[in-house]
Amino acid sequence: MTGSAKTSAWKPGDHPPPAPACWTAKPSRPPSEGTSTATTAEKKIAGRKRHVLVDTLGLIWAVVVTAASVSDPAGAKQVLARVQGKLPRLRLLWADSTYGGKLVGWVKRSCGWLVRIVAKLKDQTTFVVLPKRWLVERTFGWLVGYRRLARDYECLPASSEAMIYIAMIHLMLRRLRC
Repeated sequence: MTGSAKTSAWKPGDHPPPAPACWTAKPSRPPSEGTSTATTAEKKIAGRKRHVLVDTLGLIWAVVVTAASVSDPAGAKQVLARVQGKLPRLRLLWADSTYGGKLVGWVKRSCGWLVRIVAKLKDQTTFVVLPKRWLVERTFGWLVGYRRLARDYECLPASSEAMIYIAMIHLMLRRLRC
């Protein structure tokens, strides 16, 4: 170990080092009639997108449900605005390559956080599990296990967000039981 590594190492009694966060968006199936929906520009999926910010355990810190036509960077700004100033120890965010570009600079200027883009591998033609990217996908997998979240049954985006928080609370409570 070098001298600098020894001085920056975590010691018992200190606060544990902050864990990085990860975010992404996932389209949900179309809701029932009479609700506001849109279509994604690139994939032509009707419905809504669920933008989430999770920690390294896959637990949700923030969620925003938008129309599918809202771009991923615009949804990310909404998610990050909800946690801005509430996570003082957060320093690093991992994100999909969709969030690259101007958003990285915006996050640094507005929130003071560093964004690392997890890009797919060169010459990748098949599915490959990307490091850190699976953290968010695992969370979406847990949420789809709740029947109410498998489809978007809610009329209002706020109701969808509330159902996601309720599902995550239920998941965390189940893990507390011995």
